[in-house]
Amino acid sequence: MQVTDIGSREDGKIWHRKSLGSNTVRFLQVAFDTTGESFLAGDHHGNIYVFDISRNRFKLVQKTGQACTALAFNLRRTTEFLVALADYSMKCFDKDTRQPVSWMRGHEGAISSLSVHSSGSYAISTSSDTAQLWNLDTFQRKRKLNVRQSVGIQKNTLQDICCYLQLVLYVIILFHCRDGKTLAAAGRSNLVHLWCLDSRQLLRVIQMPPKVKTVRFVDFLPDSFDGGSNQILGVLSQDGVLHFISIQSCKQFFEIGSHEDAITLAAICPKGHHIVAVMDSGALRIYDVRSLTPEISKPPQPLLKQVTKGKSSEGSCLKMKVYAGAGQHVKTSGRRIQSKVLPSAVSTLDDKENDLPNGLNKKRLQALLRAFGEYPAKYRMFIWRSLLHLPENHAAFSSLTDKGLHSAYVCLQEHYPIKSHKLQRGLQRVLSALAHWAAVFGETDYLPLLAFPFVKLFQNNPLICFEVVATVIVNWCQHWFEYFPNPPLNVLSLAENVLAHHDKELLQHFVACGVTSQLYAWPLLETLFSEVLMTEEWLKLFDNVFSNHPSFLLMAVVAYVTCCRAPLLLCTDKKDFEYFFHHQNSLDISAMLKETYRLLDSTPADIQPSSVLSDFEPLTQGQYPIFNKYPTFIVEYQSQERERIRQQEVEYLRERQEVQELHAEAVRQQAEFEAWYKQQELLLQGEEQRRRILQEEESKLAQQRARLAAMKRELKVKELSLVDSSRRRFLKHQQDQRRIQLKRLDDEIQRKMVLRDQETAATVQDIEVRQMELDAQRQLFEQVGPYKNFISLQMSAMLMY
Repeated sequence: MQVTDIGSREDGKIWHRKSLGSNTVRFLQVAFDTTGESFLAGDHHGNIYVFDISRNRFKLVQKTGQACTALAFNLRRTTEFLVALADYSMKCFDKDTRQPVSWMRGHEGAISSLSVHSSGSYAISTSSDTAQLWNLDTFQRKRKLNVRQSVGIQKNTLQDICCYLQLVLYVIILFHCRDGKTLAAAGRSNLVHLWCLDSRQLLRVIQMPPKVKTVRFVDFLPDSFDGGSNQILGVLSQDGVLHFISIQSCKQFFEIGSHEDAITLAAICPKGHHIVAVMDSGALRIYDVRSLTPEISKPPQPLLKQVTKGKSSEGSCLKMKVYAGAGQHVKTSGRRIQSKVLPSAVSTLDDKENDLPNGLNKKRLQALLRAFGEYPAKYRMFIWRSLLHLPENHAAFSSLTDKGLHSAYVCLQEHYPIKSHKLQRGLQRVLSALAHWAAVFGETDYLPLLAFPFVKLFQNNPLICFEVVATVIVNWCQHWFEYFPNPPLNVLSLAENVLAHHDKELLQHFVACGVTSQLYAWPLLETLFSEVLMTEEWLKLFDNVFSNHPSFLLMAVVAYVTCCRAPLLLCTDKKDFEYFFHHQNSLDISAMLKETYRLLDSTPADIQPSSVLSDFEPLTQGQYPIFNKYPTFIVEYQSQERERIRQQEVEYLRERQEVQELHAEAVRQQAEFEAWYKQQELLLQGEEQRRRILQEEESKLAQQRARLAAMKRELKVKELSLVDSSRRRFLKHQQDQRRIQLKRLDDEIQRKMVLRDQETAATVQDIEVRQMELDAQRQLFEQVGPYKNFISLQMSAMLMY
């Protein structure tokens, strides 16, 4: 067994000659595409890888950023896939562009499984408490089923038919075989219940070995020779072992996984060639079914067998109990339930001719239509697409739309104004694609009238709208363009022959009034009854048109005329007839359809339109067929004339544009000249005004100068007087200062004189006192003799002093 570690690589080979070491990725979910050659795998980081087994390549196509809880890769658009994320939401991505397509929310718990309808247009997402039905064309929720808390849903699949089965199990896993006739149900027990969806009866109950306590997953293993009635059932038990057993003989063919290396999830290739298992370790294992057992995809036994002698040997089988009555937790009506072999998938040639895509049958639809008169509104588009066998050639349609708008429909809104811009653009897109597909549709005046009802009906899907219109043109507009650009006289004559056979009186009235089939039949055909019928009536009519031979449309025209014979017989003016066949009238659409079927059954074979019109032929897969059933020389001539007229118109428009440009240039120059002259006049007026202002300013300036000179003189005089007064004040101040100084000197002299006088007086007094003392001493000396000389000397000294 080869092992490949993906790690952080975004692409590479699945199998290598040598092992490559890297970080191991832990995978959680896997899902196969419709071809069985590729499958998706999501890891715990939210990375989504696509593995191409046939090319031995893998590639990282999306990073969601959170773990995924379920995957689906079998959508109608093969490049898109669904991812259920851990935040309870569901997203749709494109693996080629890696861009998100839609984001759907509505669950309140983790989504455990995603199941897509075989048409790829519907999906069921299941969680523990709800199952929700989604429309993958609009990505809107259609239904929601709530269950009790005690009952959980783990896995279920979307059936092609509705089946109401009362299964009382705690946790239910449902899966049906490829032909949608057998349903396998299992849950919290070791019992597997097989139900017949046609009879809604329990076929049998298979008891797994005792070691199997609960069943986690069931799925049928397709076989190349079983015709869709798959006979091998894969049962994943709680111990991680996936058992593959026969639902008829209860024989186990093989098993994968073990208790030590348990399987948590598995996906089986739609062709039964490969099995991808998610192991408990997070690894992916890819098994080749043909190498696991040689008993798979064996051709059936020959129908011619030779009788030989000998004992018949019974094939060995597992020791399992097959309950023929009521099983555990299953309520039945008490009748004995026998094991029945599923009917063979070999169908007759007639059945194959009536088989439609998506499991529908044309005869059954016709019987339903005869009974109810119309298809259910919610399933009408789905049934129409199946009846018309639309190939959905995305690449071919893209190549037509990439050519852009056709020159014939560039100015469509001028001739066919529509209020809705979305419808206007959609009609332009579809008509341009038709014109690019076949040149005649660029010259067909009534094509917008023919295509508009379908554009309005399929305005959200231009591819389907284009293919529906193209299919209508190829089948229900046969021989319309043989007399182009005139109306299809050959087709109109077929309708006139049928009218002549069933209502000669009305036809003779038309002839007497000068009314031809171009007036009473062609308006109905070129508009496909959209002008004379209301929406619901028109849809009901085309339920019957698409379910019958292309001649039904011509018979409907005759039926419309014959149902309105009473008011038509009262008309005599052509304008009244024109008005009648271009406006809605009081008509019972059911009676008209009944009359159409009567005409189909009662018209002789020699005048039946079906003898001229061929059977329905769907568009081919991959590329659209070549449409050249028209006089090419006329269309080419008209195209050349249209191109010549367009060139002349372009030349005229160019010349008119040049003339307009020249006129605009002359007007511009004239305006420039007038503006220049006006500007010059304004400049002269401004100059004159400024000259006057300058003179006024000069006179004002002279006056100001005179006033300024007078002011200067006054200021000079004032300045001189101020200087003189200041000088006088200064001189006075100096005189005052001199006077003060003189007074101060006089005061000082007077003070000194007083002081001198005082000192002189004091000295005189001292002398007098001294004199008195000397006199006293003299007297004393005189009295004392020896001291006489001394006293004389003292007195001399004092005198000298």
